[in-house]
Amino acid sequence: MPQRISFALRHAGCFLLLAIVLSNQSRASDWATWRGPNLNGIAAGGQSPPVTWSESQNVIWKAPVPGRGHSSPTIVGDRIFLTTADEPSQSQSVIAFDRSTGKQLWTTPISKSGFPPKHPKNSHATPSVASDGERLFVSFHHHASIQVSAISLEGKGLWQKTIGKYDPQQYKYGYAPSPMLYKSLVLIAADYDGGGWLAALDGKSGATKWQIARSRKLSFSSPVVANVAGRDQLLISGTEQVASYDPSSGKQLWATPATTMATCGTMVWDGDLVFASGGYPKSETVCLNARDGRLVWRNDQKCYEQSMLAVDGHLYAVNDGGIAHCWQASDGREMWTSRLAGGPVSASPTLANGNIYLANEAGTIYVFKAQPTRFELVARNQLGDEAFASPTICNSRIYMRVASSAGGGRQETLYCIGTD
Repeated sequence: MPQRISFALRHAGCFLLLAIVLSNQSRASDWATWRGPNLNGIAAGGQSPPVTWSESQNVIWKAPVPGRGHSSPTIVGDRIFLTTADEPSQSQSVIAFDRSTGKQLWTTPISKSGFPPKHPKNSHATPSVASDGERLFVSFHHHASIQVSAISLEGKGLWQKTIGKYDPQQYKYGYAPSPMLYKSLVLIAADYDGGGWLAALDGKSGATKWQIARSRKLSFSSPVVANVAGRDQLLISGTEQVASYDPSSGKQLWATPATTMATCGTMVWDGDLVFASGGYPKSETVCLNARDGRLVWRNDQKCYEQSMLAVDGHLYAVNDGGIAHCWQASDGREMWTSRLAGGPVSASPTLANGNIYLANEAGTIYVFKAQPTRFELVARNQLGDEAFASPTICNSRIYMRVASSAGGGRQETLYCIGTD
């Protein structure tokens, strides 16, 4: 090989390697979808977020959030994105904030009118934003259907599509599943008593790549794709089963009767074991083998609204009543259980630097160790008096969406918690 060409190829390889490293660093410092960079509620390694804070201590900045929503902060580059809904005007929007200062950069209205009935604890902006680094994807429930929209990082509309009907009759609790991404696809779930469905849209065009029917039962869980049992599997619980699909085609790989009719949590995994919990009308947490859906173990605990954490051979969960559990992943043996004070929990836990961060509905954020030997509370912190969104943790900073009704008027606030 001529020396000049060899030199050029070597340098091209170096530039490619540098691009890959920078890309990986960018992804590690982002929180681009519901449940974070690894889709499992675990923050990237090498972080040391604070464990104590207050309304004034360790607050880098705070910013008012108009309207109401339960979506967790999505972070891409120097931006933070939230969905929100204004109930009096029946409008749904996406808001962008500056990651460094909290300054609101833009608001993009997505839809107006057609709000359905919902559960008092739910909102009309519960699904979190998903991003592929170039586009933002949001899903909203209105006019008895699910609409998915793609907008640019600058808030410009790119495409919008009504995928299918969503009009529950028996339980009018609203909608919750977040859009999830797989390669170039946007995955959307909608389980309800009129005929549920799963769909995959092309991220660039919005074209439907596949859509399959699900059971005529109501459930609220987001789909998630995990590489388990030697392949990528789209996992979802609810409708009285745990099911796995090929995310590229929608073909069902296996389905096992388990959990209950309605679940809200997103499934987690450890090795080839997958875990789900629900729900309504009964309580059950299960472990399945991802190779064939075989049931490994089950118990009668209920994590209805919360997702769980699977870490180093153990499963951590906090149920609706605020009781924390640690089970051995392989056989379900209980390692410890402990009651957290302060009432019901709807948010999901986030793990960072060996600590689990979890907010209850009253705005109390507990920090406890992810360890199987014993329950160890690290700290208890308070922000506002209402929290339904889950903590987002990037670059050793914690981003929390909470609300306060002090003075008689409800106001949501986005906090950035850190020590630098």
